[in-house]
Amino acid sequence: MIERYLVELWNILQELGFPLLLGITIAALLHVILPPGFVHRNFGGRGLGSIFKASLIGVPMPLCSCGVIPTAIGLKQDGASDGASTGFLISTPQTGVDSILVSASFLGWPFAIFKLIVAFITGIIGGSIVDIFDGNHQVKKETISNSKEFVGFKAKLKEAIDFGVYELLGMIYFWIIIGVLAAALITTLVPPGYLSDIGWITGIGGMFLMLAISLPLYVCATASVPIAASLIAAGMPAGTAIVFLMAGPASNIATVGALYRAFGGRVLAIYLATVAVFSIIFGWLFGFVIGPGQSALAHQHHDKNWFELTCTAILLSLMAYLIIYNLKNKFSGKSKIKIKDSMLKLKVQGMTCQHCAANVTKALENVPGVTSVKVSIDDAAAFIDGSVDTEKLIESVKNAGYEASA
Repeated sequence: MIERYLVELWNILQELGFPLLLGITIAALLHVILPPGFVHRNFGGRGLGSIFKASLIGVPMPLCSCGVIPTAIGLKQDGASDGASTGFLISTPQTGVDSILVSASFLGWPFAIFKLIVAFITGIIGGSIVDIFDGNHQVKKETISNSKEFVGFKAKLKEAIDFGVYELLGMIYFWIIIGVLAAALITTLVPPGYLSDIGWITGIGGMFLMLAISLPLYVCATASVPIAASLIAAGMPAGTAIVFLMAGPASNIATVGALYRAFGGRVLAIYLATVAVFSIIFGWLFGFVIGPGQSALAHQHHDKNWFELTCTAILLSLMAYLIIYNLKNKFSGKSKIKIKDSMLKLKVQGMTCQHCAANVTKALENVPGVTSVKVSIDDAAAFIDGSVDTEKLIESVKNAGYEASA
């Protein structure tokens, strides 16, 4: 049993290596190529046009439900309509360039393309409903540009590597490990086709059960794919897997409070209802279109060439490095940031990863009078230097989707 588990674990890692590294590389290149503030400048105003653009650009962005919340709140604070912000909020965590490539590797291109289209359509639908039923729209405010200029190729390359490794992979590697371990366990313990013999799992009841499990669950779009592939191989209908792949990454219980504070109860209700209703609808539609034999969608292991094995080795090395790096910082005291006595300390609640810390840092740096910012996840605090109003700092952090107090 243990030997089989290790074999399945290795097979899944081999399937994951190349598409995940390629997706992270593309995302990192987009990060340094797109002009600073590009996303925020394109979604002002109400109407289908801004919702369309917000959903379209949200689809390839590799943000999980944790990272997308502050980004969507930032859009709102910069003047985007609630509809555009909601469209971005719904479409982004369901997929991304890394998730698309991993989905194609594990489940095939038809599945990956369907998942991409569904994310885009649900973003437009959810955003449009918000525009119709929610009249609130914040007039665009003048914001202070915090763009960085990099001189030369080496600086941009360093920025891309730092973003890809520390922010992107650093944000999701733990959940990828959990997803891979769970997928290998399912494949080992549940025989192929076993779930197809359980009648209620193959029907609409199975979809609603998966929805109830997925909505409060935290799972990123990429890590959810190996789990879905293993469930499909075990006999779960692909339509039910669509529900898991939509609802799981799009929401989790930890983000509901931030959404409520930033957008209000009406937008939150529309957001959750859109994810829930359309995951069932599109899950049923996908199952209806492809018909029986759905387990054939699950990935089939095949002999890997040297390039794919090299990608797997690189991915494992990067994840091992991040584990050692984080543990070393945590227990050696090096993660303790150096602060001056003159710096103002704010307590910040809600930060769970380096992406959260980056969002808080940017929010504080945009406050007039701030000269430097240090953010510590371990201390749940931010340290600010400059001549500033504490209330403005707290307001800026809250606008970014986090709780702050002096």
